[in-house]
Amino acid sequence: MKLWHFALFAALFSSVATAQAEDGTLAAIRQAGVLRIGTTGDYKPFSYKGPDGDLQGADIAMGKELAGSLGVKPDFVMTTWKTMLDDFKAGKFDMVVGGITVNPVRAAVGDFSVPNIKDGKRPIVRCADTQKYVSLEAIDQPSVRVIVNPGGTNDTFAHAHFTKAKIEVFPDNKVIFDQIAADKADVMVTDGVEVDLQAKLHPGVLCAAAVKEPFTHFENAYLLRKDPAFKSAVDNFMTKALADGDWTHKLDAAMK
Repeated sequence: MKLWHFALFAALFSSVATAQAEDGTLAAIRQAGVLRIGTTGDYKPFSYKGPDGDLQGADIAMGKELAGSLGVKPDFVMTTWKTMLDDFKAGKFDMVVGGITVNPVRAAVGDFSVPNIKDGKRPIVRCADTQKYVSLEAIDQPSVRVIVNPGGTNDTFAHAHFTKAKIEVFPDNKVIFDQIAADKADVMVTDGVEVDLQAKLHPGVLCAAAVKEPFTHFENAYLLRKDPAFKSAVDNFMTKALADGDWTHKLDAAMK
């Protein structure tokens, strides 16, 4: 076989194999008997670690039930906001859960399920400052200390909108809000559901800033490996959970 014939054959074989792998995700999951679910484990109420180190949260409970509905076992694979997309592209998991914002960069490499949250970015501050940081302009001042977790949409938003404020990238999303409470940072702009939860967890200390409306509007969903059959199965599962209140019940339980 001539060299160029061999190269052409190899390229075609690789392309077909890749297409089959992508199109057969659901079949591969069922054959393996395992649904690999990527999650960061640091974003309450969606995905977080309890006192015993076990994963908890609304999306963790949903992931377990989704796996059961497919007749397989769930396998939660830890990732980070910074490495999540690269890990997904590397095939380390079949889907990602845990407060995943729908955006074009992620949509380019996977399918999104039907959304389970409609939300927007809002600032959380010390309660004494609720009337102080009510606009992007008010936050973007040289004296203001903005804090973000690395690699996610909060990081992207802060660096896109704040050129004068001091931005600290804090590595531990589980305790990042304690930095604001301890007056080591002034404000974090994050998803509204997280603002409301952290204000609830830090009563009288942390509050939502009194913004007229969220700075952005977006949806959260599950990021799935491309496969129409897999997307259909997850969408059907999520649509039912939304319709019968199961998702809301799980989210409310995780907010406590």
